[in-house]
Amino acid sequence: MNKYVLSSVVSGFLLLGVSVAMLYLLVSFFPHLAEEYYNPVFRAEDDRNWMFYLHPFILSFALGWFWHRFRSIFSGHWVRRAVELGFIYLIVAIIPIMWITFSAIDVPPGMVFTWVAYGFGQSLVAGLVFARLNP
Repeated sequence: MNKYVLSSVVSGFLLLGVSVAMLYLLVSFFPHLAEEYYNPVFRAEDDRNWMFYLHPFILSFALGWFWHRFRSIFSGHWVRRAVELGFIYLIVAIIPIMWITFSAIDVPPGMVFTWVAYGFGQSLVAGLVFARLNP
């Protein structure tokens, strides 16, 4: 259980760093896409910004629990196991959520695609941490 907590905390901090870095990279390299976030469909209030910074830890503990419970079904090199976790999260969670988001909210397809790629990237990074710290 200690490996679960340790790997989840490490993954959470790593994902927090990746999240903040991706935010700055989005603004730097895709300013037209970043401008889409000024759409009224997104919240502009500061009272919930803390949720952005807490999300990596929630995701890390959720994926960490999944890894701790089902890691024995993953086989091969540790990188392959991490990629497998990323694809499972992509297929089971990200694609269905993005499908309903795109169908219900007026967001451009490019933004949805970046969310899909970002979600897969998050699960891949978490998987790499779990595969190394909690094999």
